Amino acid sequence: MASCWELRGCDEEMQSRCPHNIPGEACPADCFYTACDRPTHRLEQDLGILLNPDLDYEAAVKQVCRFCTFFLTQGPRPGLRFAGDRPPEVRGGNPNRFLL
Repeated sequence: MASCWELRGCDEEMQSRCPHNIPGEACPADCFYTACDRPTHRLEQDLGILLNPDLDYEAAVKQVCRFCTFFLTQGPRPGLRFAGDRPPEVRGGNPNRFLL
């Protein structure tokens, strides 16, 4: 079963025509379909948790997950994926995530 941060929120047909669907990039937080209504979703405000260098941020396919307390505390750590999990995607993205 996929973790909530691995689900985009839209189906394959929508992804095929989505202007935000850039290979290797996460869905932007301002996309209507990335809004999360799960009871576990809560925006984190503690910088110590938000800037945790031991978290595999590339596992989240939506930007909004990268600010969610549930993902930040329960998300995967680099190198700790289990056999059978989807392989990590190589993403271009911004390598300077922690620069403000």
